[in-house]
Amino acid sequence: MRKMLAAVSRVLSGAAQKPASRVLVASRNFANDATFEIKKCDLHRLEEGPPVTTVLTREDGLKYYRMMQTVRRMELKADQLYKQKIIRGFCHLCDGQSFPPLTQEACCVGLEAGINPTDHLITAYRAHGFTFTRGLSVREILAELTGRRGGCAKGKGGSMHMYAKNFYGGNGIVGAQVPLGAGIALACKYNGKDEVCLTLYGDGAANQGQIFEAYNMAALWKLPCIFICENNRYGMGTSVERAAASTDYYKRGDFIPGLRVDGMDILCVREATRFAAAYCRSGKGPILMELQTYRYHGHSMSDPGVSYRTREEIQEVRSKSDPIMLLKDRMVNSNLASVEELKEIDVEVRKEIEDAAQFATADPEPPLEELGHHIYSSNPPFEVRGANQWIKFKSVS
Repeated sequence: MRKMLAAVSRVLSGAAQKPASRVLVASRNFANDATFEIKKCDLHRLEEGPPVTTVLTREDGLKYYRMMQTVRRMELKADQLYKQKIIRGFCHLCDGQSFPPLTQEACCVGLEAGINPTDHLITAYRAHGFTFTRGLSVREILAELTGRRGGCAKGKGGSMHMYAKNFYGGNGIVGAQVPLGAGIALACKYNGKDEVCLTLYGDGAANQGQIFEAYNMAALWKLPCIFICENNRYGMGTSVERAAASTDYYKRGDFIPGLRVDGMDILCVREATRFAAAYCRSGKGPILMELQTYRYHGHSMSDPGVSYRTREEIQEVRSKSDPIMLLKDRMVNSNLASVEELKEIDVEVRKEIEDAAQFATADPEPPLEELGHHIYSSNPPFEVRGANQWIKFKSVS
């Protein structure tokens, strides 16, 4: 009898400890999907553009929300680790940032939702969010930022040099990734694969001459390349109006068709990306997308971001156009999710980030003798000179 009473007590105790929100979520009858109107894209040399309505399933909505929150929380943690001097060197964040910084969560998650895992993506040095959406874990990303062996580049790449399958960084030279992206698209066409390459750059880099050279070759050879300008209105500390004679970046390709997209709306980004990818896969050649975004913070950790614009301007965008807030409101108002369910996701994401940060601060740094490793992907070991000619390191692939 005592054993039976003890067993009943344990069951009741477990039920009492179970979060009430999980019971609410389990008992609530959510919609499977909902249809939303999205902002019409501005078009250049196109008769038709992406649709102005789209369907969001509950499953996709929850996945997008979790990914966007993970990117933002990961970047906030990186901000904290940098200020604690645990992350050293350069650190370019994308929570409200891009190249230069923007509200990147809707961009990186929306772009990934519009392509296939076998497609390719290359971007500039503000790459943490794309590294995550391309398949790497938060643990690998934060460990790379802190220069640890468990990082995605073994602790030797840092903030600007992260790579994953079909993801090519993370490039530190302004605009240099654009001709590389055209080259990746050339490889896709040369190998006869039904794949596209997303090539990203910022409004500041949009004035680089090498970008127009890449446009020209991509158009001549009809390469499956989606050129994507992330326009957050400020290149470093300069507004686009002061830096560019034409701020219609989606028209900059001239003979290349273009789209101007609301980059703060993940559904707009997803539908525009699907449209652009289908255009490229059809053999018509490259297409240009301008994602209109905004950055909350400065260009880098050393830039306070308020000397060339007002705090009121930043706050207005935060309160009206935050991409995570927009998705959350849509899902709750359309009965795709409850506030309690999304709060649970927030808690789970915070725990994941904290666990990853603990690993990133406890994992050992790579030993000095590995400094010359991985210079080549496959090569017999050979000696390379260090900082002075009397110190030699062995390069091992």
